[in-house]
Amino acid sequence: MRVCGLMSGTSLDGLDIAIVDFSFVDKQLQYELKQFMTIPYSKELTTQLLQLMNPTVTIQEVSSMNMYLGELYAQLIKAALENFSMDYNSIDLISTHGQTIWHEPIIEYDGMFARSNTLQIGDISVLAEYSGIPVIGDFRTRDMAAGGQGAPLVPFADQLLFQAEEVGRVLVNIGGIANITVLPPKNAEQDVLAYDTGPGNMIIDAFVSLYTNGEQPYDENGNFAKEGTVHQEWLKILMNNDYFSLPVPKSTGRELFGKAYAEHLWLEGDQFGISALDKIATITMFTACSIAREIQKYIQTHH
Repeated sequence: MRVCGLMSGTSLDGLDIAIVDFSFVDKQLQYELKQFMTIPYSKELTTQLLQLMNPTVTIQEVSSMNMYLGELYAQLIKAALENFSMDYNSIDLISTHGQTIWHEPIIEYDGMFARSNTLQIGDISVLAEYSGIPVIGDFRTRDMAAGGQGAPLVPFADQLLFQAEEVGRVLVNIGGIANITVLPPKNAEQDVLAYDTGPGNMIIDAFVSLYTNGEQPYDENGNFAKEGTVHQEWLKILMNNDYFSLPVPKSTGRELFGKAYAEHLWLEGDQFGISALDKIATITMFTACSIAREIQKYIQTHH
């Protein structure tokens, strides 16, 4: 079976397209990555998607973008296959995560926990109609309906691809939000554990955009951060964010670490008298420290 997998994360920078062949040999699943590419979103589309995360957005705007992305994904798949010189009719199945525009796995009002919710757009019916290929999706919604945090695919694939017989491993993914998968050895009693550690590139990107007045969307090669100096006092304050003390597994997104939070931190840095480049350096270290602190929980030392 040849599957076309689609993924667009919280960075909103484009659509990842992977073509993978799957088969069973002696009852063991075999897989081969045939092609992969990322097709960048236009600046206009990224701006529109960011606007959909504003609580004042209209239902019409959300619904319209939901349908449009389904059509756009079909167009991008065709463009990718032409780029790969691959037969369109060779694709048996499309698997799509959808574009997350809202994700609240845990909500607390006045000390009371309310129902969690999540929303991904890029309608799978529209995608199926325009592509003419069967489509599966809504993975995050189903996982949360079953009591999960809404990220079922990465730990499943990580276990399949990277779990070892004798040693434990921690896999790290740094997107807009950073997450880890903790893989015990195959015969260990512990279960696989996966969760979001906190911010990845999201706040760094926002700081760079603020610093360059929107001219640069990210810190290429960490060049701005390299020119700055980490402000240790402010870093300690940042590391006291309540999210880090929540029990695992847990997940988060732009609802917590998005534009409003980044703008608040940027102004907070001004109050400390921190230069722009030092703010970028410090917020970059914030991501690194929040990831490292979680990884260290699972490191076993042997003497």
